[in-house]
Amino acid sequence: MSEFNICYQVSPVNLSEHLLEVQLTANLPQQDVFTLTLPAWIPGSYMIRDFARNIICINCEDNGISLTKLDKQSWQVRRKDQQTFGQFVLTYRVFAFDLSVRSAFINHEYAFFNGTSALLNVVEHDDVSHFVHIQHTEFTKDWQTVTAMPVAETSPFTLTEPHALVYHCPDYATLIDSPVLMGQLCMQSFEVEGVRFHVVFTGDQTMDLARICEDLTPICAHHIQLFGESPVSEYWFMTLLCDKGFGGLEHKASTVLQYSRFDLPMLGAAQEKTESYQQFLSLCSHELFHTWHVKRIKPEIMVNPNLSEETYTPQLWIYEGFTSLYDDLTLARTGVITPEQYCQILAQSITRLMRNPGRHLQSVSESSFDAWTRFYKQDANSVNHIVSYYLKGSIIALALDINIRQQSGNTKSLDDIMRSLWHRYGKHEIGTPDDVISMLCKQDLDLDLDSFIHVAASTTMDLPLSTLINSVGLTLHMRCSEGYSDKGGKPASIVNSRDMGANLSDDIQGVKVNQVLASSAAAAAGLQVGDIIIACKHYKATLERLSQFLESTALGESVLLHVMRDNQLIQCKLEAREAPLDTCYISINNETLLYNWLGIDTA
Repeated sequence: MSEFNICYQVSPVNLSEHLLEVQLTANLPQQDVFTLTLPAWIPGSYMIRDFARNIICINCEDNGISLTKLDKQSWQVRRKDQQTFGQFVLTYRVFAFDLSVRSAFINHEYAFFNGTSALLNVVEHDDVSHFVHIQHTEFTKDWQTVTAMPVAETSPFTLTEPHALVYHCPDYATLIDSPVLMGQLCMQSFEVEGVRFHVVFTGDQTMDLARICEDLTPICAHHIQLFGESPVSEYWFMTLLCDKGFGGLEHKASTVLQYSRFDLPMLGAAQEKTESYQQFLSLCSHELFHTWHVKRIKPEIMVNPNLSEETYTPQLWIYEGFTSLYDDLTLARTGVITPEQYCQILAQSITRLMRNPGRHLQSVSESSFDAWTRFYKQDANSVNHIVSYYLKGSIIALALDINIRQQSGNTKSLDDIMRSLWHRYGKHEIGTPDDVISMLCKQDLDLDLDSFIHVAASTTMDLPLSTLINSVGLTLHMRCSEGYSDKGGKPASIVNSRDMGANLSDDIQGVKVNQVLASSAAAAAGLQVGDIIIACKHYKATLERLSQFLESTALGESVLLHVMRDNQLIQCKLEAREAPLDTCYISINNETLLYNWLGIDTA
């Protein structure tokens, strides 16, 4: 063990007040001053979150050492006698009550933290060995601990607990890429292609762990086989269960997921894969794919990002967009879902994009660059001026795959681009340039797709999806929406001829306006987000009644609305307009072409 190291002893000291206590012990070379800092953002989630604001107290145990705060996330450690020094001990407490995959959280069942939220960095020595010991308290003594951090072969700690473990990371970057979960946990493991996968859930076991592992097995195998190898020998799926919630964040050898406990298959339940369970498997697929594509294949600027400020790149559509194609596509390729179910998922994605006026104002490259200030800070009007680099990026990836297949006589595909990205960049952790996709198409596939990639990524033009997917045996159908809960993916059971262009919900006073689409009838009527429609044609407003009146009104005529806005009564005239064809479903016209595209053996 190196004589220089930084050690963290972490304890969940108060569950009801959600407090983690961290004792940092630094054994470092002699110098005049040390700088401590906590990142302002966590890789994979592109928003400044100022994690240091949750450090509620910090002090140095040595009275001969001064601790001075420099800015919102940094402290200076110096000896008061101005002599050099190399050892010091700090103790601080972190308020851990952000129920998300990005930060830190404590409740009665578990404690979870990312290093970016709880473990201070000694800036001048972020490359020395870092050790972590979880110190359990009386009320956590029966908790288990899981993390992708390897167990230390030797330890700088004097351990008093039986079976206590100390974890080791070679540097701070590895440390903060290894989240820690401790608590009442249930788990099961399985092996695929020489990799050991661990599936962990918080709380008591109510879900069918064996079935979940069985369904994840072909997904994990697909990803490893696609890239030709796995960069890790062990991987952790850690899921924070909650009543309602959704999320995932990738790490090099693990992922942290957030999901509703009631949307997972229960022990002894029927074997049908519900839509919500399919979404969980897709989320697992998405985050595991990031093990290669984001955690190792990444933009140049993200190889060593500055975690104290925004780090801009126009490439996020390549990373989140491509991954968002492969997450569900993998489920179809491996038979976890049927081709028909995949068509429904794909159609729902296209529907979301077609209902997004912002796609005409912002390209996916711009969306990627502006993720910090626009995508991650959305409001009710965001749908009108931004496009999701996840969503449109996945549609571009689909179109790119089909283009590659067409131009190469079906001898190449997007899979080949993914393998090139891995072998040229990710395997060696070399960052990708902005034009990497065009370049790889030319150099590795001998295809010139510059024009397509420019239009897809740098303009706001819609792609010819109908023509493209027809070449893989699918037919795209566009129809009117059936109502506010219609996500698309299926033929219409009813036909609506009118549309007001607003997202509405029932309210105790009537109907609440949650979103108004640009250039819509609702916008022309002057409706605003937050309005409560209390009456339509002098009758109390409900979603059903509003739809009935609108449907029975001739095109160009108006429905009188009474609206409550900021406790003021306002009248609006809502024009009856023809409903747009913004809802998609997809049918299979040629099973052979489709199965060939999916790689499904029909023999």
